[in-house]
Amino acid sequence: MTDRSTSIEDGTRNGGEHVYDGASETQLDSATAPVGGTVERDVVDMAVPADVEATGDGAGCHAGAEKMRAQAEAAGNKELLEQFEKDYPKGPHDQPQSMCPAFGSLRVGLRMRRTATVLSGSACCVYGLTFTSHFYGARRTVGYVPFNSETLVTGKLFEDIREAVHDLADPENYDAIVITNLCVPTASGVPLRLLPKEINGVRIIGIDVPGFGVPTHAEAKDVLAGAMLNYARTEAELGPVQAPDRPRDDRPSVTMLGEMFPADPMVIGRLLEPLGLSAGPVVPTREWRELYAALESPVVAAIHPFYTASVREFEAAGRTVVGSAPVGYDGTAAWLENIGKAAGVTSEKIEAAKQAILPAIKGALSSKRIDGRITLSGYEGSELIVARLLIESGADVRYVGTACPKTPWSADDRGWLEARGVQVQFRASLEQDLAAFEEFKPDLAIGTTPVVQKAKEAGTPSLYFTNLISARPLMGPAGAGSLADVVNAAMANKGRFDEMRDFFEGVGQGHSAGVWEDIPEDSRTFRMKEKRKRITAEQAREKAIEAPTGC
Repeated sequence: MTDRSTSIEDGTRNGGEHVYDGASETQLDSATAPVGGTVERDVVDMAVPADVEATGDGAGCHAGAEKMRAQAEAAGNKELLEQFEKDYPKGPHDQPQSMCPAFGSLRVGLRMRRTATVLSGSACCVYGLTFTSHFYGARRTVGYVPFNSETLVTGKLFEDIREAVHDLADPENYDAIVITNLCVPTASGVPLRLLPKEINGVRIIGIDVPGFGVPTHAEAKDVLAGAMLNYARTEAELGPVQAPDRPRDDRPSVTMLGEMFPADPMVIGRLLEPLGLSAGPVVPTREWRELYAALESPVVAAIHPFYTASVREFEAAGRTVVGSAPVGYDGTAAWLENIGKAAGVTSEKIEAAKQAILPAIKGALSSKRIDGRITLSGYEGSELIVARLLIESGADVRYVGTACPKTPWSADDRGWLEARGVQVQFRASLEQDLAAFEEFKPDLAIGTTPVVQKAKEAGTPSLYFTNLISARPLMGPAGAGSLADVVNAAMANKGRFDEMRDFFEGVGQGHSAGVWEDIPEDSRTFRMKEKRKRITAEQAREKAIEAPTGC
């Protein structure tokens, strides 16, 4: 804790509060400053409406998205939410149906060297996010600035956040500190934009990733990547910046946008060599200095097409963005053509590059065929290019659902799939994925955990998209045959599913699952009655307190 007994001449205010910078003197959106003066520290209005102050944290994590959105707008975050609406348009569901979106931005920060990550949000949310990040092998510390009703509504939370980043800002250990507002601080208007942009040479990146504003964890990766690119672009415009730690390549480079299997960037590099190009950094990057190299590339390959904020920064830097990816025969041919044209490569070189690689891809596709009907869904953003690869491998793909939105950079993949009779559903809900499974009755269902569970209950082989499909090489010749083995092995297990269904036949389902002397009565009527009572009580409580915040 800081010493609160010194005077203002020593860098503290009267009353003993330590002063690091002038951020506290900035007039907030709804504060009223005396004419010719500044807003006093002890009367700064954090723009939290009266109903929050009267009820503390209100309904907390139980409030609805619409109330939180209204609260956030009243607290001065209307512009932020409007930008989210433009970058990440909603679908049939206004809340994420997968994991908390902030996991995406958290994961990006935890993967970067010399970068500290700090969360501000409800303790239950922070616990879940840190647990999930360590489950996926983060092995990095996650900072947390706790709050309660008092610190939230009085503005003390912002002061605690500012003190935390000052304590962390050690240039010997960090290049950047990322502080993330979760739902409650965003809805309450905690103004991370007022944090210093730099402390002791350490960059301070403040972002808001509320569940009521960012639909998926995939798009939350773009929130942080875009914020970092914006900061790095500003630095580069102001003067010389740190050079990459790898040897400089004289050939023009192509930045790759979207997380990929580790081997894919190297495969893409080999595809680009005949064009006289090199593979640039992958965004999100693993180190701050790579952002400068990414911005330097004249062409950006939007392998994952939903990085809207990042694309905005590249286009502001004058870079050309090309959609789709080098997957399969058709996909690789079109991608080489588009990348070559964007980089000003001659048509002769482009044709030579195609002839150098396409025969190998055709051979890989013909040697490992897939024979079966497949439905595919996921929330990673690579669902369309995976579907293309499956179809060129021989699979009968009837449905592709992605939780991500339709963007200009997914148009080529969507057009290719729809021309082959595939139903493509952007912003797909779980209900739509399950309906497709019921309608098309696939030999294999590739999807999210609840889709996989539903398929297995029906005796249909299934694979979890994130861990078993997207975490494989997809590009070039290496990707052409990478899916056949795992897909064919899964479909070959149909007989085992049939045996298990036969073995457990008669043990019941749902409320009657198990072996019973007397089959339990169906308690659905009782559950429905209790549910109606809970809904009535919840509506009465909301009407009384009009809870403004939550997840």
